Parts: sequence; structure tokens; C-alpha cells
Amino acid sequence: MLIEGQFTLQAPIQKVWDSLLDPKTLGTCVPGTEKMEAIDKETYESVVAQRVGPFKVKLKFTTKLTEVRPPNYIKAVGRGADVTKLGNFSTEIEVKLNETSPNTVDVSYAANVSLVGRLATFGERIMRAKAKEVGDQFTANLQEKLKASETAGA
Repeated sequence: MLIEGQFTLQAPIQKVWDSLLDPKTLGTCVPGTEKMEAIDKETYESVVAQRVGPFKVKLKFTTKLTEVRPPNYIKAVGRGADVTKLGNFSTEIEVKLNETSPNTVDVSYAANVSLVGRLATFGERIMRAKAKEVGDQFTANLQEKLKASETAGA
């Protein structure tokens, strides 16, 4: 299943870049995050809990950065499973940053997600809706965090 999206952030590109590579920042922006930490410079471990359709899922996964071109491009692969045995997933993600003005950055992403087990039975429509909802919340949270750090730095 391909999940794509784009959004605009009001912040300098370097600040957006740094935020996207900081597990502490990401962990506070991704809804339902219980744990997100760097294992090394390219590898992150995460636990995220969400409600998907009638089920409550708790995903434990590892993400590895496979290509990094500062400050415009990140490619990563991830693998994980629901801790209650609802299924496994793998994903390949590309994130592109494009500075359109000194304090405006367009962010686009594409994630190719493969689901196995009961997770796959939710259906593409439910999974896409959940991905959009989480993506919208993440974007709003990240923009607030960037605004707060700009205000603190001023």
C-alpha cells in the first residue's frame, strides 16, 4: 500500500531537518508514541500505540536510515510487529524537503507499506484513513514544536 502526502512548515530548512532526525522531537510529535530512541546514528527503535478500526494495536519496530542527503532527502526502511500478535509490517519511506522561502519548507513523503496477518485485514481504506489522521496530527504537533523553539530562541 502506497501512502503519500505533503505539508508545509513555517521554519528554516535546517531546523526542520534537525527535527526530523531527532528521535526525542519525533517521539513527542507522533501520536501514541510510547518509546522512540536512537540505537545508533542510523537506527531507531520505537513503540507506538494506536486504535485502528475496532482494534487497539501496539507496534514495536526498528527504522534504519538507508540514504541521507542533508538537508533535503531521507530514505529509511522499517520492520516491526504488533506486540499482541495482530501481524507484522515492513515499510520503505522517502522524505523530501524543499525550501520555498527562508522560513518555509515543503515536506513530501511516500511510504510503501506491506502488512501481514490480521493487520492486513483492516483493509486499505481504514489504514489510509488512519495514516492520514496520524499524519495530520504529526504535522500540527511538529509545527507547534518548531514555533515554540523559534519563540524560545527569539
